[in-house]
Parts: sequence; structure tokens; C-alpha cells
Amino acid sequence: MTPTRVQPDRARVRRDELLDGLVDLYLAEGFLALGVGDLAARLRCSRSTLYDVASSKEQLIQAAVRRYFQRAAERIATRVDAEPDPGERIPVSLAAVAEELEPASARFHADLEAYAPAGEVYRDNTRHAARRVQELVADGVAAGALRPVDATFVGAATAQVMTAIQSGAIGEATGLDDASAYRRLADLVVHGLERRALPG
Repeated sequence: MTPTRVQPDRARVRRDELLDGLVDLYLAEGFLALGVGDLAARLRCSRSTLYDVASSKEQLIQAAVRRYFQRAAERIATRVDAEPDPGERIPVSLAAVAEELEPASARFHADLEAYAPAGEVYRDNTRHAARRVQELVADGVAAGALRPVDATFVGAATAQVMTAIQSGAIGEATGLDDASAYRRLADLVVHGLERRALPG
């Protein structure tokens, strides 16, 4: 007897395609100024099709922002897990965060700051990433791949900088966008944890 082949859920596939389209559009242009009619025109679909994805403009924003950060977190985790050297996982992680933030425009970040529900998704993502960095520091020290440091302190300090990047404080102080700030943070943390003799 020939097994029945399961057909893909077309509605689910279409929903995912629209969400991906929303993500790309929002990253490039922000989301607060775009109405549902604008989105439908840009994505070449009907308003009702978009309302099948979410029931309002606000819920469309939250669904797309959540998808962006969820997919980014999954890709970052995959890259970190593929790195066999515990001492290299922190730079891999922070560099991957920087790359994932690279497509996000200044308008997108401004809208994240202005619209609390979307901003909270970014804050949740940052908190998760900060906890992960703290774990990676502890793992690297335990494996002898990083010089012996107080992993809790280094992780907490890194988390504070990540939170400051997310809040816009680092950008205001330095003029750096979030992706560039993460690259500077990676450089700082990695060089601070290298196994080398310290002066004196």
C-alpha cells in the first residue's frame, strides 16, 4: 500500500510568506507610518489576506517583529552550536547578533522605541541573548579556553552593555548603530577574556 503524502498547509505557507514580507518591509522602512492599505499594496495582496495573518495593524506589527527576532535567535544559536571551541563561542555569538541587526534601519529602531509592545519583544530578545553570553563565559572559563575570570560578573557587565545598546543609550553616547555597537562589544569582551599574561 502506498503511503499517503502529507500535503503542505497552503494557508500556513502563505502566512509565513506574508510575515517574511512584512519583516523585510519593516526592517527597511519602519512600521508605524505604514497602514494596512499600504502593506497590502506593497505586498500585492488584499487587506483581508493580511487580516488572516493578524486582526489589526498593531497585531501585524507584533507578529512580524516577533518573527524577526525569533528567526534571528534561531540562526544565532545554530552558529554558536556549530562552533566546537568554547573560547570562540562568545565572539561567534556577538558577531552573529551584529549581522542579524545589520538589515534593521534607523527608522525601524526608532519605531521599536516608540511602540512599547514591539520594543518589549526586542528587550526580551536582548535579555535572552545576555543570559546566553553569561553561560558562554562560564563554559569557556570552565573548559580552560578563557582566562579565569568571574564569569557571573563578566556576563552581568556584558548584559548591561547589551541592554544599553537595545535602549539606545550607547547609540546616543557614541553615534553607533546597534549592529556596530555589538561588533565593538565583541572586540572588547574577546580581548578581555583571552588567555594571556597580565602586566605585573
